[in-house]
Amino acid sequence: MSVEESVEKVLEDVYAPGIGRSIVQMGMVRKIEATGEGVKVTLASTALDPNSREQVESMVHTAIKGANPDDKIEVEFVEQKPQELNQISKVVAVMSGKGGVGKSLVSGLIAVALNREGCKVGILDADITGPSIPKMFGIKDRPGGGETGILPVFSSSGIEIMSINLLLPQEDDAVIWRGPLISKAIQQFWEDVVWGKLDYLIVDLPPGTADASLTVMQTLPLFGVIIVFTPQDLTAMIVRKAVHMAEKMNTPILGVVENMSYFLLPDSGKKIEIFGKSKGEEMARAAKTPLLGQVPLDSELARLCDEGKIETYNSEVFLDFSHTITHILPSPS
Repeated sequence: MSVEESVEKVLEDVYAPGIGRSIVQMGMVRKIEATGEGVKVTLASTALDPNSREQVESMVHTAIKGANPDDKIEVEFVEQKPQELNQISKVVAVMSGKGGVGKSLVSGLIAVALNREGCKVGILDADITGPSIPKMFGIKDRPGGGETGILPVFSSSGIEIMSINLLLPQEDDAVIWRGPLISKAIQQFWEDVVWGKLDYLIVDLPPGTADASLTVMQTLPLFGVIIVFTPQDLTAMIVRKAVHMAEKMNTPILGVVENMSYFLLPDSGKKIEIFGKSKGEEMARAAKTPLLGQVPLDSELARLCDEGKIETYNSEVFLDFSHTITHILPSPS
């Protein structure tokens, strides 16, 4: 192992204040050089205030000294934009043609499934006027950082989350913005947030095919989209609208998910199709893509989302859904 590799390894245990991942995982270690007398480490000062920089510098010295006591250690900070730090393998958007179909719920479940498989995952809540991701994950902390970058908030299991609700004085404050402002906020969440090294960034889109969805498809390097719908007669037309938008924007459709597909009677286990006969296979054919899952109405899942504990959810249906999701979105590592 080279000097550079050994130093990077010890720096994986250095966490800056307000950051839930190490400075290596957040992409802040820009260069490690072996000098004649020791080692020089160049770090990005992005999203760090002066006090935090001092703390990071001290922790870097301590970490390297612990492994190489005789080395002379030099730490240098350089200014860089968040986008220069971020290394995101794949960006996946979750969309729906209409509201109220559980798109944010599916976004959360996808993130939880990938996280449990060991992937490093983030959620960009692009539903600016109706953000619900923080509530599901029980997050109320405000993002850290400053003028040089914004630090996402970490969930209890380590999922990075950025949402407009985390920036509001009160979580029930209304965001009354026109399209251009909403699009600008989404761009800032992409460009100004220090996401670091992620295997997947899940983008929870607002419903419909208007400005926000267009901004994401034009601005972000999407790996693909997942379309969410419910088993109702209106669904067919709405799903096709979302499919046509994705096709026109040359964005691959990775699959479709039917939410509120049925209800399981607790005593007998019988399936009751409350909102009508399943349209999962029909919509998969319309989108020319796989049916990734049929999520039932589950009072336990609803309770956990209300309590901010979606990450603790388990069921046979979710295990099957997780298996399918991690098949189409395997860990890049």
